[in-house]
Amino acid sequence: MEKEGGMAKAFQASRQWERISELWVTENSAADLRGFKSDRRNFNLALWDPTTNGIRYLRALLYELATRLGDDDWARIERIENREVGDPVSIRYEGHDICLDYLQAALELGFIEKEMDLHGAHVLEIGAGYGRTVHAMLSNYDLASYTIIDLKNTLSLSTAYLRAVLDDKQFAKMKFVPVEDIETALGSNRYDLSVNVHSFTEMAPDTVSAYLRLIDERCTGFFVKNPVGKYIDKSMDGHGKGEEAVKLALANGPLRQIVDIHDTESVAASVPLFIDAYRPGENWTVAADTRGIPWSYFWQALYRKNAGDHA
Repeated sequence: MEKEGGMAKAFQASRQWERISELWVTENSAADLRGFKSDRRNFNLALWDPTTNGIRYLRALLYELATRLGDDDWARIERIENREVGDPVSIRYEGHDICLDYLQAALELGFIEKEMDLHGAHVLEIGAGYGRTVHAMLSNYDLASYTIIDLKNTLSLSTAYLRAVLDDKQFAKMKFVPVEDIETALGSNRYDLSVNVHSFTEMAPDTVSAYLRLIDERCTGFFVKNPVGKYIDKSMDGHGKGEEAVKLALANGPLRQIVDIHDTESVAASVPLFIDAYRPGENWTVAADTRGIPWSYFWQALYRKNAGDHA
């Protein structure tokens, strides 16, 4: 039989846990239980420390979302070639590579196509980021044209990215319009669908109003996906961009009321405000609306201009 000293040595803490016990789960850890589930004491007992697990959580979210995708969603994703350009954070699920941007794009297209036929459509996107939505649309539908309105620097990025991922036929359908050239560049063009994904919330309220007027004048359909309001929760990011960035964010967008984004009832109470705020005009009807997965506080809606009111 092993001696008592040998047994004690066999069951002693590893050096890793000796260090944790010295620095975080100390002798005094139980002296005050306030906040322990949200600080280093519990983060070292559990796997899910949010301060160091950002990429782990993103991939875990991707994996969970991937389990919920249907065959039509995967078909939309697989039609989008060159998704690996730019080295996205991605996972591989049952033979499919997927990142969060194109997963969202597939879900958005599924939402839109339930209400309208995009084949042959003229599309106008306001604030396209690097261009994942246009890439997804042109890969899934035979669009007639796709126009992007954006700031100069962002247009440089989307132009370079889309030139890299689209084929010549797809890229020939593109038109890139700097915001300062809107009036002259659009001419008398009309569009079947306008798109805004998470950029109206970052614009001055007057700018959003101007874009909604433009949509009312030139478009017969409008897809929007944006937050239902603002939030102030320093625990989420430590306000790493600075307090000035927080002030600027709170002042922008058509919806500036504070929402508890982790409370379903708080989010639901803001949905009617969202529907009203993003309606381009009084002659527009909501064809469909629902939560903008995966975010708790994003909503998406598809509006149609009523027959007989087309410009």
